[in-house]
Amino acid sequence: MAEAHQAVAFQFTVTPDGIDLQLSHEALKQICLSGLHSWKKKFIRFKNGIITGVFPASPSSWFIVVVGVMSSMYTKVDPSLGMITRISRTLDGTGYMSTQTKDVVSGFLFGTGLWVALIFTMRYSLKVLLSYHGWMFAEHGKMSRSTKIWMTMVKIFSGRKPMLYSFQTSLPRQPVPAVKDTVNRYLESVKPLMKEEDFKRMTVLAQDFAVNLGPRLQWYLKLKSWWATNYVSDWWEQYIYLRGRGPLMVNSNYYAMELLYVTPTPIQAARAGNTIHAILLYRRKLDREEIQPIRLASTIPLCSAQWERLFNTCRIPGEETDTIQHLKDSRHIVVYHRGRFFKVWLYHNGRLLKPRELEQQMQRILDDPSEPQPGEAKLAALTAGDRIPWARCRKAYFARGKNKQSLDAVEKAAFFVTLDETEQGYRKEDPEASMDSYAKSLLHGQCYDRWFDKSLTYIVFKNGKIGMNAEHSWADAPIVAHLWEEIMATDWFQLGYEEDGHCKGNTNPNIPYPTRLQWDIPEACQEVIETSLSAANLLANNVDMNSFPFHTFGKGLIKKCRTSPDAFIQLALQLAHYKDMGKFCLTYEASMTRLFREGRTETVRSCTMESCNFVLAMVDPTQTVEQKLKLFKAACEKHQLLYRLAMTGAGIDRHLFCLYVVSKYLAVESPFLKEVLSEPWRLSTSQTPQQQVELFDFSKYPNYVSGGGGFGPVADDGYGVSYIIVGEHFIHFHISSKFSSPETDSHRFGKHLREAMSDIIALFGLTENSKK
Repeated sequence: MAEAHQAVAFQFTVTPDGIDLQLSHEALKQICLSGLHSWKKKFIRFKNGIITGVFPASPSSWFIVVVGVMSSMYTKVDPSLGMITRISRTLDGTGYMSTQTKDVVSGFLFGTGLWVALIFTMRYSLKVLLSYHGWMFAEHGKMSRSTKIWMTMVKIFSGRKPMLYSFQTSLPRQPVPAVKDTVNRYLESVKPLMKEEDFKRMTVLAQDFAVNLGPRLQWYLKLKSWWATNYVSDWWEQYIYLRGRGPLMVNSNYYAMELLYVTPTPIQAARAGNTIHAILLYRRKLDREEIQPIRLASTIPLCSAQWERLFNTCRIPGEETDTIQHLKDSRHIVVYHRGRFFKVWLYHNGRLLKPRELEQQMQRILDDPSEPQPGEAKLAALTAGDRIPWARCRKAYFARGKNKQSLDAVEKAAFFVTLDETEQGYRKEDPEASMDSYAKSLLHGQCYDRWFDKSLTYIVFKNGKIGMNAEHSWADAPIVAHLWEEIMATDWFQLGYEEDGHCKGNTNPNIPYPTRLQWDIPEACQEVIETSLSAANLLANNVDMNSFPFHTFGKGLIKKCRTSPDAFIQLALQLAHYKDMGKFCLTYEASMTRLFREGRTETVRSCTMESCNFVLAMVDPTQTVEQKLKLFKAACEKHQLLYRLAMTGAGIDRHLFCLYVVSKYLAVESPFLKEVLSEPWRLSTSQTPQQQVELFDFSKYPNYVSGGGGFGPVADDGYGVSYIIVGEHFIHFHISSKFSSPETDSHRFGKHLREAMSDIIALFGLTENSKK
């Protein structure tokens, strides 16, 4: 119990001679270091707040402006057009200043005011510049002179060395599209999916909405767009995520895979030590706002707001709606292994634990022979089941005592770690089964060994492979992907391992052991846990997963077709789905709206009239190659147009969703909106972006390719498809569906997708040898 004694700063004993005070110097030292760490973080936040607050100027520019004004005054030049004189006259009324003092103060005040005015002018100018999106609709590879001038102006007003949140106040608000434009785009999107009489009926509903109820709802939405930072994001978070009462596992959470073909060490504790340290280095950069803001074409900034809740965040269950709990800092993680929960402190002597020290802590947990307490082993199954039982159970059994303390430790941890007892990852001798198992383990595990409410559950497998399970409400996948790329690069190229597979450095016997969390879980709560676990197992066992690498060709060959790789893959998905089902379906492709402040996502409706014409031509043997190529080009151009419209705030679905929310607040029924929002997405797709290409040199390390990530099926009778394009020659797909649907089969769809990719590339007469 040495660590328990060290937690007490002082003890005292009453003796006949008085009070004998016994100080614990080690505890006092740790308290002092903790306080210093806290004040250091506050100072960094204060400094960053100033730097971000004056962006695109810099604090040093204030000194330059003021000195310039003062210098001009002493050369008898008035740069203020008389304003300095007016300020001096105003100061005359004080009667406490000499003439020289008044001149200095007047110059100082004018210089500061001029500096502030310049900041707001530059910021507003940048916002106006960023409101222009015509550059996105230009033909690929061709930039007009006006666009070049515009980009130069953006660079000038973007300042030097921006920090993560520097551009936030300069980003434009997300515009509200016109109701008629949205309705017309919607009708165009469903025309290939409806029978003629159904389309006519929907057209009547849509046109009636656009003329009558739509403008009334639009007025309220416009009002919100002027008042709120973003007219979509808060409602999207609240109604799509936090008010969902079904399980997060499979239905909402998503996962990330690591590098497929290489593992730096087979030692579980060592891999955990290095990668946890890499995560903490990233968190420190985030706290200091040292992560560079993402910029398209190295110029146009994207919103960084979603980074704020990456760490120290947990979703808290409620009976009607969940909430998101976010802390500014957390000094510990919670680790789950073999049914036990351990609290691990991340700092010692005022510094982050080093990789070898973290490995030591993980090994101590692996070597711990203690058994789980009653109800402890499967406790996390509560986070895998329906939200209402978990909310009631939390309120009844975890609101006080040791249960509250232990639950607080989990929910307030920087992130959650699972030391998994299974071995996962790509196996050359059985690639298909091993990849499917890896994907399912990351998506749901055993349903009780991931804390699905935490923003991040980091998983380290017995053989050294790693992965991540992320909760979705607080942010979207690109944020986690950015972290994930840096973890892998830091682990491989910065930290490294000793020849024997252990982390570099030395162990430290002075670091206190990890602390077992204590629980007192009554039988009634254990029954709720078992019920949640049973429901979660049914959901998990119903997931049909097919995760596979596509090596036949990659982005390099697709670009020779003079088309977007994403459009190419989306058309392949449409062709594969038609081969699989014999019909077309409403298709969801996620795009981002982070060109706007606090923007999140928008839907690209990838199944278009043009894509359907191309697919039908591909399965028609009477069609010539020239005809197919012409239809392919038209379908790709349409897809790219829809993607650009979605990114620039002119999408369909978020606008209709917000109009629907307003109609509910006003208690008015809209048959059109009700029908639109009840339509199932039987093909839901998403591309995992590779954002930091410079971290991996694929020409030097061709096997250092990541599997990206995936998610569960959105519809009971549909498919979920995720893909990542890595380098020039590699694509990885993740396909999910449900065994309970007689119509779907993930492996069958995967077979059709590989065929579709090859069929389309064959139209161009290109083969694997063409890329070399």
